[in-house]
Amino acid sequence: MADRPHIILIITDQQRYDTIAALGFPYMDTPNLDRLVREGTTFTNSFVTAASCAPARASLFTGYYPHTTGVLKNADVWRRSWVEDLAASGYYCVNIGKMHTFPYETPLGFHERFVVENKDRYLEGRWFLDRWDMAFQARGLVKQQRELYRQLPDYAERLGAFTWELPEELHADMFVGNLAEWWLRTKPQPLGPLFMEIGFPGPHPPYDPPARYAAPYLERELPLPEYDAQERELQPSALRELIRHHAGADHDSACWSEHPTREQLHRQRAHYLANVTLIDERIGGLLAALEERDYLQDAVVIFASDHGDCLGDHGIIQKWSMYDIVTRTPLIVWAPGRFAPGQAVDDLVQQFDIAPVILQLAGLAPPSGWAAQSLLPYLQGERPAQPRDYVYAEQVRDGILTGAEQLTMIRSREWKLVHHLGNDDGELYDLVRDPGEQRNLWGDPAHAARKQELLAALLDWRVRSDLDAREWGAAWR
Repeated sequence: MADRPHIILIITDQQRYDTIAALGFPYMDTPNLDRLVREGTTFTNSFVTAASCAPARASLFTGYYPHTTGVLKNADVWRRSWVEDLAASGYYCVNIGKMHTFPYETPLGFHERFVVENKDRYLEGRWFLDRWDMAFQARGLVKQQRELYRQLPDYAERLGAFTWELPEELHADMFVGNLAEWWLRTKPQPLGPLFMEIGFPGPHPPYDPPARYAAPYLERELPLPEYDAQERELQPSALRELIRHHAGADHDSACWSEHPTREQLHRQRAHYLANVTLIDERIGGLLAALEERDYLQDAVVIFASDHGDCLGDHGIIQKWSMYDIVTRTPLIVWAPGRFAPGQAVDDLVQQFDIAPVILQLAGLAPPSGWAAQSLLPYLQGERPAQPRDYVYAEQVRDGILTGAEQLTMIRSREWKLVHHLGNDDGELYDLVRDPGEQRNLWGDPAHAARKQELLAALLDWRVRSDLDAREWGAAWR
């Protein structure tokens, strides 16, 4: 217990895997994340457990899948986490930024919470005043928001891409990063080890970086979606309904079009990627503050995101689908002197598999019934006795995903199946021949046996998961 490191967990919101230069995407400007990749361990096939914020985060902070936690969509009640165990063991626990608990200010085990929620709150929590709102009030300013964006003559054509016009330090991600730096530099170091969760609200829409971050990307050639008639024809009805829904709505100030121009898609993606660069800059500031205050002498820094964003891939905007661009996200562990640098793990893992590592680093034993499986062997240069054969994700119907009762994904290295509850259709992809998931084979008789094999594996996982989690479920009764 004497050798317990400080643990810094950085979580972005809605960040795709293909947004870090060192992971093979040279159009990005991400020097600080590149440093974490070079000097840390990257899990190149890490998948979240849900296709929206709260369910994915509740899994990460409990070690269970959404069907166990009961947090199946945003605004489902979430009040419990393993942060309570860290706090009870002597860690001083601080949250700065987004967690997406509900209620928003649930203690969740933290000694201090500086809550900053979604940039564009419009449904649940619309009138909740977080630390970011208070900063605007103190400055006598009005936050950029949907009601104001709607007044722009080209609002619908922007696809959620705007320029931050207010003082830079009031941009949500700048504000969260600066607030975390201020805490680190100002607060006396706790007597015990520190656990800090820093939740950046971006690059979640609105895609609203200051102009200086967007300018280089607007001039740069970027990969843009290729969505053809055959892909659309093969898509299941729930996803076609999701496309139509977005085309008639403006969730998070992001309007959508079923037929966007290349110019629109380029601007949207440029603004999104610019927001990642802004976050990367603030991560550099955080690392500097940690070093100045001697936290980095014994610290583990973990970088993750809760899910990705289609950005027009597959004809869809945002999340609520099970494509890899949504479910596969960055996961990096950086701890110079503790774990070897430059490691890349290609095995399938679930993002919440980092939770047992955090408890083990704290000298605590993960609960025996956890669905999460520890990544510690990988960090130590070894391979676990039983690597995952499959990863899973779930997304229940909400006010946006309206065409199916629930989507449930099972994915191996070669195949992906998505079961659409209540519907006759679904999704099946040969990831070897079709890594872009553009040719849905669900209705192809030639692949009926493979579909049944994956459906059987999905059923076995679901039943076994309930059995393994029975003690955790009983604790709620």
